[in-house]
Amino acid sequence: MPERPDTPETAPNMSNPTESRQRDSILESPKSELLDHRNHGNSVPENTPAELITSDVSSTVFNLYEKREKIYTRRIEGFYQRIRLYTGWPLLLGYFLMPWVNLEGRQAILFDLPERKFHILWLTFWPQDLVFLAWGLMISAFLLFFITTWLGRVWCGYTCPQTVWTAIYMWAEQLVEGDRNQRMRLDRERWSVQKLCKKVVKHGMWLGFAFLTGLTFIGYFYGVRELVADIIFMEVAPEAAFWVLFFTATTYVNAGWMREQVCLYMCPYARFQAAMFDEDTLIVSYDARRGETRGARQRGPNPADLGLGDCIDCFMCVQVCPTGIDIRKGLQYECINCALCIDACDEIMQKMAYKKGLIAYTTENRLAGHKQKVLRPRLIGYGSVLLVMFILFTTVLATRTPLELDVIRDRVRLYQQTADGQVLNVYTLKILNMSQSPHDYRISIQGIEGAKFVTRTSVHLEAGEVLNVPTGIKVNPDKLTKTNYKIQFRVHAVDDALLSAVSESSFIGPQPLF
Repeated sequence: MPERPDTPETAPNMSNPTESRQRDSILESPKSELLDHRNHGNSVPENTPAELITSDVSSTVFNLYEKREKIYTRRIEGFYQRIRLYTGWPLLLGYFLMPWVNLEGRQAILFDLPERKFHILWLTFWPQDLVFLAWGLMISAFLLFFITTWLGRVWCGYTCPQTVWTAIYMWAEQLVEGDRNQRMRLDRERWSVQKLCKKVVKHGMWLGFAFLTGLTFIGYFYGVRELVADIIFMEVAPEAAFWVLFFTATTYVNAGWMREQVCLYMCPYARFQAAMFDEDTLIVSYDARRGETRGARQRGPNPADLGLGDCIDCFMCVQVCPTGIDIRKGLQYECINCALCIDACDEIMQKMAYKKGLIAYTTENRLAGHKQKVLRPRLIGYGSVLLVMFILFTTVLATRTPLELDVIRDRVRLYQQTADGQVLNVYTLKILNMSQSPHDYRISIQGIEGAKFVTRTSVHLEAGEVLNVPTGIKVNPDKLTKTNYKIQFRVHAVDDALLSAVSESSFIGPQPLF
Protein backbone atom coordinates (compact mmCIF):
# COMPACT_ATOMS: atom_id res chain seq x y z
CA MET A 1 0.00 0.00 0.00
CA PRO A 2 1.59 3.32 -0.96
CA GLU A 3 2.12 5.75 1.90
CA ARG A 4 0.78 9.27 1.80
CA PRO A 5 3.49 11.94 2.07
CA ASP A 6 1.77 13.69 4.96
CA THR A 7 0.88 10.58 6.91
CA PRO A 8 3.02 9.85 9.98
CA GLU A 9 4.66 6.45 10.09
CA THR A 10 3.21 4.01 12.52
CA ALA A 11 4.94 0.96 13.93
CA PRO A 12 3.67 -2.32 12.49
CA ASN A 13 1.27 -4.34 14.57
CA MET A 14 3.54 -7.23 15.56
CA SER A 15 0.59 -9.26 16.79
CA ASN A 16 -1.02 -9.28 13.34
CA PRO A 17 -0.84 -12.81 11.82
CA THR A 18 -0.94 -11.39 8.30
CA GLU A 19 2.20 -9.32 8.86
CA SER A 20 3.88 -12.31 10.48
CA ARG A 21 3.28 -14.39 7.36
CA GLN A 22 4.60 -11.53 5.23
CA ARG A 23 7.83 -11.47 7.24
CA ASP A 24 8.17 -15.27 6.99
CA SER A 25 7.85 -15.22 3.21
CA ILE A 26 10.11 -12.25 2.58
CA LEU A 27 13.05 -14.45 1.58
CA GLU A 28 11.03 -15.64 -1.38
CA SER A 29 10.37 -12.08 -2.57
CA PRO A 30 12.38 -10.31 -5.25
CA LYS A 31 14.67 -7.45 -4.44
CA SER A 32 12.09 -4.79 -5.33
CA GLU A 33 9.62 -6.26 -2.84
CA LEU A 34 12.25 -6.21 -0.11
CA LEU A 35 12.77 -2.53 -0.70
CA ASP A 36 9.04 -1.90 -0.53
CA HIS A 37 8.83 -4.00 2.63
CA ARG A 38 11.58 -1.97 4.28
CA ASN A 39 10.05 1.34 3.26
CA HIS A 40 6.84 0.43 5.04
CA GLY A 41 8.61 0.21 8.39
CA ASN A 42 9.19 -3.56 8.64
CA SER A 43 12.65 -4.86 9.46
CA VAL A 44 14.38 -7.27 7.07
CA PRO A 45 14.89 -10.73 8.59
CA GLU A 46 18.40 -11.40 9.76
CA ASN A 47 18.80 -14.44 7.47
CA THR A 48 18.06 -12.44 4.32
CA PRO A 49 20.89 -12.80 1.77
CA ALA A 50 23.28 -9.87 1.83
CA GLU A 51 22.99 -9.21 -1.91
CA LEU A 52 19.27 -8.43 -1.45
CA ILE A 53 19.87 -5.78 1.18
CA THR A 54 20.59 -2.32 -0.17
CA SER A 55 20.53 -0.36 3.08
CA ASP A 56 23.21 -0.40 5.76
CA VAL A 57 22.85 -2.50 8.91
CA SER A 58 22.25 0.50 11.14
CA SER A 59 18.90 1.27 9.51
CA THR A 60 17.71 -2.26 10.23
CA VAL A 61 18.85 -2.14 13.86
CA PHE A 62 17.25 1.27 14.23
CA ASN A 63 13.83 -0.25 13.55
CA LEU A 64 14.29 -2.65 16.45
CA TYR A 65 14.67 0.27 18.87
CA GLU A 66 12.65 2.85 17.05
CA LYS A 67 12.60 6.37 18.41
CA ARG A 68 9.37 8.30 18.68
CA GLU A 69 8.00 9.70 15.45
CA LYS A 70 6.11 12.92 16.09
CA ILE A 71 2.40 12.57 15.40
CA TYR A 72 0.72 15.45 13.59
CA THR A 73 -2.98 15.12 14.29
CA ARG A 74 -5.63 16.67 12.08
CA ARG A 75 -8.35 18.72 13.74
CA ILE A 76 -11.77 17.15 13.41
CA GLU A 77 -15.23 17.87 14.77
CA GLY A 78 -18.18 15.59 15.19
CA PHE A 79 -20.72 14.02 17.49
CA TYR A 80 -18.28 12.21 19.76
CA GLN A 81 -15.95 15.21 20.00
CA ARG A 82 -18.82 17.26 21.37
CA ILE A 83 -19.31 14.57 23.99
CA ARG A 84 -15.63 14.83 24.87
CA LEU A 85 -16.12 18.56 25.42
CA TYR A 86 -18.98 17.85 27.81
CA THR A 87 -16.84 15.40 29.78
CA GLY A 88 -13.54 17.27 29.61
CA TRP A 89 -14.63 20.76 30.57
CA PRO A 90 -16.36 19.76 33.84
CA LEU A 91 -13.18 17.92 34.80
CA LEU A 92 -11.02 20.95 34.05
CA LEU A 93 -13.34 23.45 35.73
CA GLY A 94 -13.77 21.24 38.77
CA TYR A 95 -10.02 20.77 39.13
CA PHE A 96 -9.15 24.46 38.85
CA LEU A 97 -12.12 25.99 40.71
CA MET A 98 -12.73 23.64 43.66
CA PRO A 99 -9.74 24.90 45.71
CA TRP A 100 -11.24 28.40 45.55
CA VAL A 101 -14.57 27.29 47.02
CA ASN A 102 -14.98 27.83 50.76
CA LEU A 103 -17.29 25.87 53.04
CA GLU A 104 -17.81 26.75 56.69
CA GLY A 105 -14.85 29.10 56.67
CA ARG A 106 -12.31 26.72 55.13
CA GLN A 107 -11.24 25.46 51.73
CA ALA A 108 -13.81 22.97 50.44
CA ILE A 109 -11.17 20.36 49.53
CA LEU A 110 -7.96 20.59 51.53
CA PHE A 111 -5.55 17.81 52.45
CA ASP A 112 -3.93 19.37 55.50
CA LEU A 113 -0.95 17.08 56.05
CA PRO A 114 0.67 18.99 58.97
CA GLU A 115 -2.62 18.88 60.90
CA ARG A 116 -3.40 15.39 59.60
CA LYS A 117 -6.85 16.48 58.47
CA PHE A 118 -8.43 15.79 55.09
CA HIS A 119 -11.33 18.13 54.39
CA ILE A 120 -13.61 16.97 51.58
CA LEU A 121 -16.66 19.21 51.26
CA TRP A 122 -18.63 18.87 54.51
CA LEU A 123 -16.62 15.93 55.82
CA THR A 124 -13.30 15.86 57.64
CA PHE A 125 -11.26 12.68 57.68
CA TRP A 126 -8.44 11.85 60.07
CA PRO A 127 -5.68 9.24 59.96
CA GLN A 128 -8.04 6.95 61.86
CA ASP A 129 -10.33 7.06 58.82
CA LEU A 130 -7.82 5.60 56.35
CA VAL A 131 -10.13 2.60 56.03
CA PHE A 132 -12.41 4.85 53.96
CA LEU A 133 -9.52 5.56 51.60
CA ALA A 134 -8.97 1.82 51.16
CA TRP A 135 -12.66 1.32 50.49
CA GLY A 136 -12.69 4.19 48.01
CA LEU A 137 -9.75 2.73 46.09
CA MET A 138 -11.37 -0.69 45.91
CA ILE A 139 -14.67 0.78 44.73
CA SER A 140 -12.82 2.80 42.08
CA ALA A 141 -10.99 -0.32 40.90
CA PHE A 142 -14.17 -2.38 40.54
CA LEU A 143 -15.91 0.56 38.88
CA LEU A 144 -13.08 0.67 36.35
CA PHE A 145 -13.38 -3.09 35.78
CA PHE A 146 -17.15 -2.81 35.33
CA ILE A 147 -16.97 0.13 32.91
CA THR A 148 -14.14 -1.46 30.92
CA THR A 149 -15.96 -4.76 30.54
CA TRP A 150 -19.11 -2.95 29.47
CA LEU A 151 -17.93 0.09 27.48
CA GLY A 152 -14.24 -0.54 26.82
CA ARG A 153 -11.71 2.24 27.33
CA VAL A 154 -14.17 5.15 27.53
CA TRP A 155 -12.31 6.40 30.62
CA CYS A 156 -9.15 6.81 28.54
CA GLY A 157 -10.91 8.47 25.64
CA TYR A 158 -13.13 10.91 27.50
CA THR A 159 -12.13 11.63 31.10
CA CYS A 160 -8.54 10.54 31.71
CA PRO A 161 -6.50 13.60 32.81
CA GLN A 162 -3.72 12.66 30.39
CA THR A 163 -6.21 12.73 27.50
CA VAL A 164 -7.89 15.96 28.62
CA TRP A 165 -4.64 17.84 29.26
CA THR A 166 -3.12 16.58 26.01
CA ALA A 167 -6.19 17.82 24.12
CA ILE A 168 -5.66 21.29 25.63
CA TYR A 169 -2.02 21.28 24.54
CA MET A 170 -2.92 20.11 21.04
CA TRP A 171 -5.51 22.90 20.81
CA ALA A 172 -2.84 25.48 21.75
CA GLU A 173 -0.50 23.98 19.17
CA GLN A 174 -3.12 24.17 16.43
CA LEU A 175 -4.04 27.71 17.44
CA VAL A 176 -0.46 29.00 17.13
CA GLU A 177 1.06 26.84 14.39
CA GLY A 178 -1.98 26.08 12.24
CA ASP A 179 -3.49 22.88 10.93
CA ARG A 180 -1.72 19.58 10.35
CA ASN A 181 -0.02 20.38 7.07
CA GLN A 182 1.08 23.81 8.28
CA ARG A 183 2.68 22.29 11.36
CA MET A 184 4.51 19.71 9.30
CA ARG A 185 5.85 22.38 6.94
CA LEU A 186 6.84 24.57 9.87
CA ASP A 187 8.91 21.80 11.45
CA ARG A 188 10.65 21.10 8.14
CA GLU A 189 11.52 24.76 7.60
CA ARG A 190 14.80 26.28 8.68
CA TRP A 191 14.79 28.42 11.76
CA SER A 192 13.58 31.97 11.19
CA VAL A 193 12.16 34.81 13.26
CA GLN A 194 8.62 33.77 12.40
CA LYS A 195 9.24 30.14 13.33
CA LEU A 196 10.97 31.14 16.55
CA CYS A 197 8.09 33.42 17.53
CA LYS A 198 5.52 30.69 16.95
CA LYS A 199 7.52 28.16 18.97
CA VAL A 200 8.02 30.63 21.82
CA VAL A 201 4.32 31.48 21.94
CA LYS A 202 3.30 27.82 21.84
CA HIS A 203 5.69 26.72 24.56
CA GLY A 204 4.78 29.80 26.59
CA MET A 205 1.14 28.73 26.51
CA TRP A 206 2.16 25.19 27.43
CA LEU A 207 4.26 26.35 30.36
CA GLY A 208 1.57 28.75 31.54
CA PHE A 209 -1.06 26.04 31.61
CA ALA A 210 1.40 23.66 33.25
CA PHE A 211 2.15 26.22 35.95
CA LEU A 212 -1.57 26.70 36.66
CA THR A 213 -1.89 22.93 36.89
CA GLY A 214 1.01 22.57 39.32
CA LEU A 215 -0.12 25.58 41.38
CA THR A 216 -3.64 24.21 41.70
CA PHE A 217 -2.45 20.73 42.63
CA ILE A 218 -0.25 21.99 45.45
CA GLY A 219 -3.09 24.32 46.47
CA TYR A 220 -5.07 21.26 47.49
CA PHE A 221 -2.41 20.56 50.14
CA TYR A 222 -1.07 24.02 50.96
CA GLY A 223 -4.19 26.16 50.69
CA VAL A 224 -4.54 27.83 47.32
CA ARG A 225 -5.12 31.36 48.64
CA GLU A 226 -2.14 31.18 50.97
CA LEU A 227 0.00 29.68 48.22
CA VAL A 228 -0.85 32.40 45.69
CA ALA A 229 -0.25 35.14 48.28
CA ASP A 230 3.08 33.63 49.29
CA ILE A 231 4.20 33.40 45.66
CA ILE A 232 3.20 36.98 44.93
CA PHE A 233 5.08 38.31 47.97
CA MET A 234 8.01 35.91 47.46
CA GLU A 235 7.44 34.23 50.82
CA VAL A 236 6.61 30.74 49.61
CA ALA A 237 8.21 27.85 51.46
CA PRO A 238 11.03 26.13 49.53
CA GLU A 239 9.23 22.80 49.70
CA ALA A 240 6.06 24.25 48.22
CA ALA A 241 8.02 26.04 45.48
CA PHE A 242 9.81 22.81 44.60
CA TRP A 243 6.59 20.81 44.26
CA VAL A 244 4.89 23.52 42.21
CA LEU A 245 7.84 23.53 39.80
CA PHE A 246 7.97 19.72 39.81
CA PHE A 247 4.34 19.31 38.78
CA THR A 248 4.69 22.17 36.31
CA ALA A 249 7.54 20.31 34.61
CA THR A 250 5.69 16.99 34.79
CA THR A 251 2.59 18.44 33.13
CA TYR A 252 4.65 20.21 30.47
CA VAL A 253 6.57 17.06 29.58
CA ASN A 254 3.68 14.59 29.75
CA ALA A 255 1.07 16.61 27.87
CA GLY A 256 3.37 18.59 25.60
CA TRP A 257 6.15 16.22 24.63
CA MET A 258 5.38 12.65 25.60
CA ARG A 259 1.63 12.63 24.90
CA GLU A 260 0.78 9.20 23.47
CA GLN A 261 3.98 7.73 24.95
CA VAL A 262 2.39 7.97 28.40
CA CYS A 263 -0.58 5.91 27.20
CA LEU A 264 1.50 3.39 25.28
CA TYR A 265 4.39 2.74 27.65
CA MET A 266 3.74 4.26 31.08
CA CYS A 267 0.05 3.61 31.79
CA PRO A 268 -0.52 0.04 33.07
CA TYR A 269 -4.18 0.19 32.10
CA ALA A 270 -3.32 -0.30 28.43
CA ARG A 271 -1.54 -3.53 29.33
CA PHE A 272 -4.11 -5.30 31.47
CA GLN A 273 -7.27 -4.05 29.75
CA ALA A 274 -7.36 -7.14 27.54
CA ALA A 275 -8.04 -9.26 30.61
CA MET A 276 -11.38 -7.46 31.03
CA PHE A 277 -12.46 -7.42 27.37
CA ASP A 278 -14.81 -10.03 25.93
CA GLU A 279 -16.68 -10.45 22.64
CA ASP A 280 -19.45 -8.09 23.81
CA THR A 281 -17.24 -5.25 25.09
CA LEU A 282 -17.85 -1.99 23.27
CA ILE A 283 -14.84 -1.11 21.12
CA VAL A 284 -13.97 1.21 18.25
CA SER A 285 -13.66 -0.99 15.20
CA TYR A 286 -13.50 -0.90 11.41
CA ASP A 287 -16.06 -2.96 9.48
CA ALA A 288 -13.74 -4.81 7.11
CA ARG A 289 -16.59 -6.69 5.39
CA ARG A 290 -18.08 -3.41 4.32
CA GLY A 291 -14.89 -1.43 3.75
CA GLU A 292 -12.73 -3.87 1.78
CA THR A 293 -11.42 -3.72 -0.84
CA ARG A 294 -10.11 -0.19 -0.27
CA GLY A 295 -9.44 2.20 -3.07
CA ALA A 296 -9.67 5.78 -4.20
CA ARG A 297 -12.59 6.78 -6.38
CA GLN A 298 -14.75 9.74 -7.30
CA ARG A 299 -18.11 10.42 -5.80
CA GLY A 300 -21.00 9.00 -7.74
CA PRO A 301 -20.35 5.44 -8.94
CA ASN A 302 -21.53 2.52 -6.85
CA PRO A 303 -18.48 0.97 -5.11
CA ALA A 304 -19.75 -2.51 -5.90
CA ASP A 305 -19.65 -1.72 -9.60
CA LEU A 306 -15.96 -0.83 -9.23
CA GLY A 307 -15.19 -3.93 -7.21
CA LEU A 308 -14.43 -1.81 -4.16
CA GLY A 309 -15.68 -1.45 -0.62
CA ASP A 310 -16.79 1.75 1.09
CA CYS A 311 -13.29 2.64 2.37
CA ILE A 312 -11.71 5.16 -0.01
CA ASP A 313 -8.30 4.78 1.65
CA CYS A 314 -8.12 8.48 2.54
CA PHE A 315 -6.07 7.90 5.73
CA MET A 316 -8.22 10.39 7.64
CA CYS A 317 -8.69 7.87 10.46
CA VAL A 318 -4.90 7.69 10.82
CA GLN A 319 -4.33 11.43 10.59
CA VAL A 320 -6.72 12.25 13.45
CA CYS A 321 -5.59 9.45 15.78
CA PRO A 322 -3.71 10.83 18.82
CA THR A 323 -1.75 7.58 19.20
CA GLY A 324 -0.94 7.28 15.49
CA ILE A 325 -2.48 3.86 14.82
CA ASP A 326 -4.48 2.60 11.86
CA ILE A 327 -7.78 1.34 13.25
CA ARG A 328 -8.30 -0.67 10.07
CA LYS A 329 -5.66 -3.14 11.28
CA GLY A 330 -8.02 -4.37 13.98
CA LEU A 331 -8.19 -4.03 17.76
CA GLN A 332 -4.91 -2.67 19.16
CA TYR A 333 -3.93 -1.89 22.72
CA GLU A 334 -2.87 1.62 21.65
CA CYS A 335 -6.49 2.56 20.88
CA ILE A 336 -7.94 4.75 23.65
CA ASN A 337 -11.53 4.76 22.31
CA CYS A 338 -11.53 8.54 21.77
CA ALA A 339 -13.73 8.12 18.63
CA LEU A 340 -11.78 10.69 16.62
CA CYS A 341 -11.51 8.16 13.80
CA ILE A 342 -15.29 7.61 13.93
CA ASP A 343 -16.04 11.30 13.48
CA ALA A 344 -13.43 11.60 10.71
CA CYS A 345 -14.75 8.57 8.83
CA ASP A 346 -18.38 9.64 9.22
CA GLU A 347 -17.50 13.00 7.71
CA ILE A 348 -15.91 11.31 4.68
CA MET A 349 -18.82 8.89 4.31
CA GLN A 350 -21.23 11.81 4.34
CA LYS A 351 -19.26 13.58 1.62
CA MET A 352 -19.22 10.42 -0.48
CA ALA A 353 -22.97 9.91 0.09
CA TYR A 354 -22.26 6.56 1.80
CA LYS A 355 -23.83 5.21 4.96
CA LYS A 356 -22.07 6.26 8.15
CA GLY A 357 -20.62 3.74 10.56
CA LEU A 358 -17.77 2.23 8.58
CA ILE A 359 -15.78 2.88 11.77
CA ALA A 360 -18.05 2.79 14.80
CA TYR A 361 -18.53 1.75 18.39
CA THR A 362 -19.41 -1.92 18.13
CA THR A 363 -18.54 -5.35 19.53
CA GLU A 364 -16.77 -8.37 18.13
CA ASN A 365 -20.01 -10.37 18.18
CA ARG A 366 -21.85 -7.67 16.29
CA LEU A 367 -19.10 -7.47 13.68
CA ALA A 368 -19.29 -11.23 13.22
CA GLY A 369 -23.06 -11.07 12.78
CA HIS A 370 -23.82 -12.67 16.13
CA LYS A 371 -26.28 -11.52 18.74
CA GLN A 372 -24.84 -9.19 21.34
CA LYS A 373 -25.23 -10.13 24.99
CA VAL A 374 -25.73 -7.24 27.37
CA LEU A 375 -25.85 -9.24 30.63
CA ARG A 376 -22.79 -11.46 30.96
CA PRO A 377 -21.47 -13.36 34.00
CA ARG A 378 -18.38 -11.18 34.28
CA LEU A 379 -20.38 -7.95 34.02
CA ILE A 380 -22.93 -9.17 36.54
CA GLY A 381 -20.13 -10.22 38.90
CA TYR A 382 -18.37 -6.88 38.74
CA GLY A 383 -21.66 -5.02 39.12
CA SER A 384 -22.78 -7.09 42.12
CA VAL A 385 -19.50 -6.64 43.98
CA LEU A 386 -19.50 -2.94 43.16
CA LEU A 387 -23.06 -2.49 44.41
CA VAL A 388 -22.42 -4.33 47.69
CA MET A 389 -19.23 -2.40 48.35
CA PHE A 390 -20.91 0.92 47.57
CA ILE A 391 -23.85 0.19 49.89
CA LEU A 392 -21.54 -0.82 52.73
CA PHE A 393 -19.31 2.20 52.16
CA THR A 394 -22.18 4.70 52.18
CA THR A 395 -23.78 3.03 55.21
CA VAL A 396 -20.60 3.12 57.27
CA LEU A 397 -19.87 6.67 56.15
CA ALA A 398 -23.40 7.85 56.96
CA THR A 399 -23.35 6.25 60.43
CA ARG A 400 -19.79 7.38 61.16
CA THR A 401 -19.53 9.17 64.51
CA PRO A 402 -17.24 12.22 64.31
CA LEU A 403 -15.96 11.65 67.83
CA GLU A 404 -13.18 9.44 69.09
CA LEU A 405 -12.12 8.48 72.61
CA ASP A 406 -8.88 6.76 73.63
CA VAL A 407 -8.13 5.82 77.24
CA ILE A 408 -4.53 5.49 78.40
CA ARG A 409 -4.11 3.96 81.84
CA ASP A 410 -1.28 5.02 84.14
CA ARG A 411 1.17 2.12 84.01
CA VAL A 412 3.63 3.47 86.60
CA ARG A 413 1.39 2.64 89.56
CA LEU A 414 -1.40 0.08 89.32
CA TYR A 415 -3.42 1.85 91.98
CA GLN A 416 -3.03 4.35 94.79
CA GLN A 417 -4.44 4.53 98.30
CA THR A 418 -5.94 7.94 99.15
CA ALA A 419 -5.90 9.57 102.58
CA ASP A 420 -9.49 8.51 103.25
CA GLY A 421 -8.77 4.90 102.31
CA GLN A 422 -10.22 4.99 98.79
CA VAL A 423 -8.60 3.06 95.88
CA LEU A 424 -7.55 5.45 93.10
CA ASN A 425 -6.72 4.69 89.45
CA VAL A 426 -5.35 7.37 87.12
CA TYR A 427 -6.09 7.65 83.38
CA THR A 428 -5.59 10.01 80.49
CA LEU A 429 -8.58 10.47 78.18
CA LYS A 430 -7.74 11.56 74.65
CA ILE A 431 -10.87 13.09 73.12
CA LEU A 432 -10.96 13.96 69.42
CA ASN A 433 -13.78 16.14 68.09
CA MET A 434 -13.88 15.24 64.38
CA SER A 435 -17.04 17.24 63.66
CA GLN A 436 -17.18 20.64 61.96
CA SER A 437 -18.61 22.46 65.01
CA PRO A 438 -17.65 22.90 68.69
CA HIS A 439 -19.39 20.85 71.40
CA ASP A 440 -19.60 20.51 75.18
CA TYR A 441 -19.03 16.92 76.29
CA ARG A 442 -19.85 14.92 79.45
CA ILE A 443 -17.64 12.09 80.74
CA SER A 444 -19.15 9.09 82.52
CA ILE A 445 -18.05 5.61 83.62
CA GLN A 446 -19.73 2.21 83.73
CA GLY A 447 -18.75 -1.26 84.86
CA ILE A 448 -17.93 -0.79 88.55
CA GLU A 449 -20.24 0.09 91.43
CA GLY A 450 -19.57 3.20 93.48
CA ALA A 451 -16.96 4.68 91.14
CA LYS A 452 -16.47 8.43 91.46
CA PHE A 453 -14.49 10.99 89.48
CA VAL A 454 -11.92 13.05 91.34
CA THR A 455 -11.41 15.27 88.25
CA ARG A 456 -13.71 17.23 85.95
CA THR A 457 -16.48 15.43 84.05
CA SER A 458 -17.27 18.07 81.42
CA VAL A 459 -15.06 19.50 78.69
CA HIS A 460 -15.41 21.83 75.71
CA LEU A 461 -13.79 21.05 72.36
CA GLU A 462 -13.62 23.21 69.27
CA ALA A 463 -14.11 21.73 65.81
CA GLY A 464 -11.21 19.41 65.04
CA GLU A 465 -9.65 19.81 68.49
CA VAL A 466 -7.79 17.05 70.29
CA LEU A 467 -7.82 17.29 74.08
CA ASN A 468 -5.97 15.20 76.67
CA VAL A 469 -7.94 15.05 79.92
CA PRO A 470 -6.19 13.64 83.06
CA THR A 471 -8.82 11.66 84.95
CA GLY A 472 -8.88 9.92 88.33
CA ILE A 473 -11.39 7.27 89.44
CA LYS A 474 -11.74 6.25 93.10
CA VAL A 475 -13.73 3.42 94.61
CA ASN A 476 -14.41 2.37 98.21
CA PRO A 477 -12.41 -0.83 98.83
CA ASP A 478 -15.48 -2.41 100.46
CA LYS A 479 -17.11 -2.38 97.00
CA LEU A 480 -14.24 -4.33 95.41
CA THR A 481 -14.76 -8.09 95.26
CA LYS A 482 -11.90 -8.76 92.83
CA THR A 483 -8.64 -7.17 91.78
CA ASN A 484 -9.46 -6.34 88.16
CA TYR A 485 -12.61 -4.81 86.67
CA LYS A 486 -13.44 -4.11 83.04
CA ILE A 487 -14.81 -0.58 82.84
CA GLN A 488 -16.07 1.68 80.06
CA PHE A 489 -15.52 5.40 79.70
CA ARG A 490 -18.21 7.21 77.73
CA VAL A 491 -18.10 10.70 76.26
CA HIS A 492 -21.23 12.26 74.78
CA ALA A 493 -22.14 15.70 73.49
CA VAL A 494 -24.53 17.71 75.63
CA ASP A 495 -26.42 19.07 72.60
CA ASP A 496 -26.46 15.82 70.59
CA ALA A 497 -27.11 12.48 72.28
CA LEU A 498 -26.12 10.58 69.13
CA LEU A 499 -22.65 12.10 69.24
CA SER A 500 -20.96 9.76 71.69
CA ALA A 501 -17.96 7.46 71.95
CA VAL A 502 -17.05 4.58 74.27
CA SER A 503 -13.65 3.13 75.17
CA GLU A 504 -12.78 0.23 77.46
CA SER A 505 -10.10 0.07 80.13
CA SER A 506 -9.54 -1.65 83.46
CA PHE A 507 -9.71 -0.72 87.15
CA ILE A 508 -7.21 -2.46 89.42
CA GLY A 509 -7.42 -2.68 93.19
CA PRO A 510 -5.86 -4.58 96.12
CA GLN A 511 -6.61 -8.20 96.89
CA PRO A 512 -9.96 -8.25 98.75
CA LEU A 513 -9.86 -9.53 102.34
CA PHE A 514 -12.89 -11.76 101.97
